[in-house]
Amino acid sequence: MTASKSLTVETPGLLTTVQDLGRWGAQHYGVSVSGAMDRVSLRLANRLVGNCEQCAALEVTLTGPTFLFNKESLVAVSGAEFSLRLDDYLVSSDTLLSVGAGQRLSFGKRLNGARAYIAIAGGLDADSFIGSCSTHLPTGRGGMAGRPLRRGDELRVGSFGGESIKPLSRLRWVPRPTGGTKVRVILGPQADWVSPQSIDTLCSERYHIGIASDRMGYRLEGAPVHRRSTGEMLSQAVSFGSVQAPQSGELIVAMADCQTTGGYPKIATVISADLHLLGQLGPGDWLEFDLCDRLAARQALVELEEMMALP
Repeated sequence: MTASKSLTVETPGLLTTVQDLGRWGAQHYGVSVSGAMDRVSLRLANRLVGNCEQCAALEVTLTGPTFLFNKESLVAVSGAEFSLRLDDYLVSSDTLLSVGAGQRLSFGKRLNGARAYIAIAGGLDADSFIGSCSTHLPTGRGGMAGRPLRRGDELRVGSFGGESIKPLSRLRWVPRPTGGTKVRVILGPQADWVSPQSIDTLCSERYHIGIASDRMGYRLEGAPVHRRSTGEMLSQAVSFGSVQAPQSGELIVAMADCQTTGGYPKIATVISADLHLLGQLGPGDWLEFDLCDRLAARQALVELEEMMALP
C-alpha cells in the first residue's frame, strides 16, 4: 500500500479517532483489544467503499468534524446519523460518496446514535501497534500518535488494489438507538456474587449512561445491584460487554478500551450480537437488559453475520 496526504482536518469534532476491528490476541500481555465501539457500522462503511472490513477508518463521537479533501476520494459514513454536507449540499449516510479534490465534508446536527464511522477507499494509513491501527487513548498507542484528531492533522489514505466489494444497500436495516436501547445478556461468571433478586433488578429496571462514561466503560445510573458480601475477588479477565458490580452497587459496563483484567464481579455479559447497540449510546441515554441463554446468544450472532453477508 502506498499512501498520500489525502485529507486535512479543519475541525476535529469532540472525539474523532482512528479505529479498526481491534488488536486481538494480546490481552495476556495486558494490551486491550480496543477498536470500534460499533464494529457493525465500521464494517458497513468499509464495505460501501470497497475496503476489507478490517481497514482503519475514523470513529466520530457525538460532535462531528470537517475535512478538506486534497484528492478525489470515495467515502462512506455509517453508524450514528448526522446532518452531512459535501460543500453546501446535503448528502446521505450509508451510501457511496464521490468527493472531489478541494471539497469539504462536514458534520452538522446529530440526529440519532452516538458514533459514526467514516471510511475512505484505500483505508487510512495510520500508526500500527501489535497488528492494529486502533487508537488506544489510555496508553497513547495506534492511530494518529495514539490521540484524537486535531485541527491541521493531515491524514494519509492508501491505494487499495484488492477486489472491490459491492455496496450493500440492504444493510440499512442496522438499528440505531434513539435515546436508548435494550440489549440481551447472559449470566456472567460471578453471577452468584449477587442474589437472584439482584439479577431480577438488573433485568427489570431502566438504567442511564452516566456523564463519567467513556470508551473504557459506561457507568450506569439507576437501581443499585448489591453484592452478597463485602469480600474481594482475585482479578480476572475482562471483555467488552462485561457488566461489573462494584461494592457501591453502581454498575459498570466494560467497553472497547476496557482494562484486560479487573477485580469487580462480572454478573452478566452483553451478547456479541448486541455490542454494536451499546456503542451507539451516549451520556444520558437509557439502557435495559434482557436475560437470554447461550443458545439464543449464538443464534443471534449467526443471524447478524448472515445479514452482514447478504450480497
